[in-house]
Amino acid sequence: MSDRIRAPRGTYDVLPEDALARERLETSAKGILERAGYARIETPIFEATELFARGVGESTDVVQKEMYTFRDEGITLRPEGTAPVCRAYLEQGMHKLPQPVKLWYLGAFFRRERPQQGRFRQFWQLGAEAIGSDDPAVDAESILLLAEILEALAARGLRLRISSLGTPATRAEYRDELQAYLREHEDRLSREVRERIELNPLRAFDADHPGTREVMRGAPLLLDRLTPEDHEHFETVTQLLDTVGLAYEVDPTLVRGLDYYTRTVFEFTSDALGAQSGVGGGGRYDGLMEQIGGPATPGMGWAAGLERMLLASPPPPTAPPPLDLYVAYAKPEHEAEAFRLAADTRRAGLAARVELGGRSLKGQLRQADRAGARYVAILGDEGTSLKDMETGEQREVETGTVMHHIGRPPL
Repeated sequence: MSDRIRAPRGTYDVLPEDALARERLETSAKGILERAGYARIETPIFEATELFARGVGESTDVVQKEMYTFRDEGITLRPEGTAPVCRAYLEQGMHKLPQPVKLWYLGAFFRRERPQQGRFRQFWQLGAEAIGSDDPAVDAESILLLAEILEALAARGLRLRISSLGTPATRAEYRDELQAYLREHEDRLSREVRERIELNPLRAFDADHPGTREVMRGAPLLLDRLTPEDHEHFETVTQLLDTVGLAYEVDPTLVRGLDYYTRTVFEFTSDALGAQSGVGGGGRYDGLMEQIGGPATPGMGWAAGLERMLLASPPPPTAPPPLDLYVAYAKPEHEAEAFRLAADTRRAGLAARVELGGRSLKGQLRQADRAGARYVAILGDEGTSLKDMETGEQREVETGTVMHHIGRPPL
């Protein structure tokens, strides 16, 4: 016999007990986002490879090393959610709707990266995008909504870092300055950072290499190079966050791993997650629409990994779903009638199960107790008896009247 087949490295199974926590997260997020005017969108798992090459950026790790691409067909398993939502906005004519268009999504994404705690090659993300307005209030509301979702999950040890990357023109000037600084100290940088000086110098701020970190302590900061307009935008965002009492830390070294970000960027981290502390984050991407072939259209959004959010949060109560009726039967000839009773009970809006495991009647009663059934209907030669599992009372009833006797559980 061949060896047992296992799931690919970097993937995982969502078991029934895990699904309860994920369902709770989705319900909380849906309520918070939709109360703020966000509507759900679903985009394909496959997208054109060019969408990410042009939108996310050729110099990013995502495009260079992490995408799962079918080169002969020019399609890629989506590694992130913002570019697909922007593509849908353009393709589906959403610019004709009142702006900003507010959308949220929840789905599976794929990156070829080293699996570790809470980070997988197939992972799930919750995300939100507000497209069509450059108002700094959009930025503040977006950040606040993710904070509210994390608060609803009781996520532990949260810290919000926020900064601004300015406009592309500002960043281009700063990029030249930073590249010159890095070349000046090239002998103290890690090999990876040296190789990125031309492509993506801002990523040097993320380096763990001791020599690089020491060099970056003296590096020029983009936040100090903002234009008056960019500075005013950022000041308004922080003032709005102050207005609602959301604590944050301005971090001039904060960078994001995707090229499309402009102006506001932010990240939530959790002390409960150790070294890999990121929970979710995002920012403004006012130039992304043009990069993928559309007209200039501002946007703001974020994404948060479900796995990371759940790791940072205490597990929810795991009470099993209520079971109104368990249908048992004494002999095989009563199976069809038991099957019909369970089906009729479910059609009436109650939770019902019928014995499917071939157990003895005694075993069926034990199973009903383990399942937390309120009542058990026992079908036999003499008719149907109904047992109240809380009181132990048992009485004979007509099979067709079982639902009238069990009613609905008290709220």
